[in-house]
Amino acid sequence: MPSHDRAASRGDLDHLENFIRSRRGVEAYIEPRTTVTETTVILIADDGEWTRRRIDGPDGARRFAYRMGIPVYDVRLMGYPQRMRDFNERRKRRPEQH
Repeated sequence: MPSHDRAASRGDLDHLENFIRSRRGVEAYIEPRTTVTETTVILIADDGEWTRRRIDGPDGARRFAYRMGIPVYDVRLMGYPQRMRDFNERRKRRPEQH
């Protein structure tokens, strides 16, 4: 079955690569395509900071993570890590710092 996902742009990939290079302990989580959004990958650093960009399907996300040398998980199986929820809570409490 062909994928209907739009390929990640060079800008998307540059952003993701820069996030990985500039943070510690980054892991990738594949977010499935929905009726509204294409497949995305969310990168989560060891402190819970995160970023999300479109990616060219689940296989593209796995290839990207492998090429970058980081672990990759399926968010439907693993869920989001607690450190991401903690980061979001800290950001809500101190919005002036972000």
